[in-house]
Amino acid sequence: MKRALTFAFTSVAVAGLVANPALAEKADQLVDINGELGRNAESMLQSRGFAHISSDRNTMGYIYSYWWDDADDDCVRIEVYDGRVESIVDASDQDCGKHRGDGAAVAVGVAAGAAILGALLTHKSHHHDDGAHHDNDADEAQYERGFVDGVHNAAYHNYDRSDAYANGYRAGVDQRTANLDHHRGRGGYAQTAQIDDLANARAAGGMSELERRGFRQVDNFTSGNTRYSIQWQPETRQCVQVTIADGRFYDIRDIGTHPQCR
Repeated sequence: MKRALTFAFTSVAVAGLVANPALAEKADQLVDINGELGRNAESMLQSRGFAHISSDRNTMGYIYSYWWDDADDDCVRIEVYDGRVESIVDASDQDCGKHRGDGAAVAVGVAAGAAILGALLTHKSHHHDDGAHHDNDADEAQYERGFVDGVHNAAYHNYDRSDAYANGYRAGVDQRTANLDHHRGRGGYAQTAQIDDLANARAAGGMSELERRGFRQVDNFTSGNTRYSIQWQPETRQCVQVTIADGRFYDIRDIGTHPQCR
C-alpha cells in the first residue's frame, strides 16, 4: 500500500500561530494551493487567515486536513497524498468543530453527549462515502454513534437496524485500522520482523533475507507460473505468505495462521 510520507498539517499548536487574515477565501479561490508540498500549503493557508483544526489519514494513505477561517466562518478540507495537495474543497462548519444548526446540535447531543462535552462530532465529512454529512439529523446521529463504536472497537450494536449506523461503524473500523497502521497486530515483548521492505525484491535475495531475519520455509506450492512460499518465524510467531512471479516477490504478507506455522 502506498503511504503518505510527510505532511506538515500535524501540529494543533499551529492553530494559534495564524497571521492576521486578509479577505476570507472559499475553496474555489484556493486552487493555487493544489499540487503544493504540505509544508508550503500550510504557510499559504496561514497567510490567508486559516488555522489548522485537525488531520487524519485513511488506510489508502490519503491525509484529510481541516482548516478554519474565523474571520468569515469558513471551513475547508485539504486532501493530501504522497506529501502533495491533491484537492481543496469547502467543508461544513461542524467539520471544523464549529457551530451547527440548533436542531442538529440537540440530536447529536442526545445521542452521544457531545454537546455537553463541547465537541459535536468526531467523524468528518470525508468519512462518508459521498463526502458529505447527512441532512437528516437523526441519521447523522446514528452514523456518529456507529463511527465512535467502530473507532473504539466496541461491539456492533445496531439496535435500530439503521443503515446510517452500519455505514458509520464501517467507517470507524477503517479509521481505527489507519490509526493503528504502525501496529502489526501482535502483543508480547518480542519485536516483530520487518517484511514490508521486501515487496518487489528479487526472489533469490528476498528468500535469503527472510532466512537472515529468522524465517524458515514450512510450505511451498505453485499455481501456473506463480509460486507460493509459507514462511514461519518461531520467535515472533509470524506466519508469512510470499507470492513469487517473474522472479520477484509479487506480494508478501502476514497471514496469521497456517497448518504448518507451528
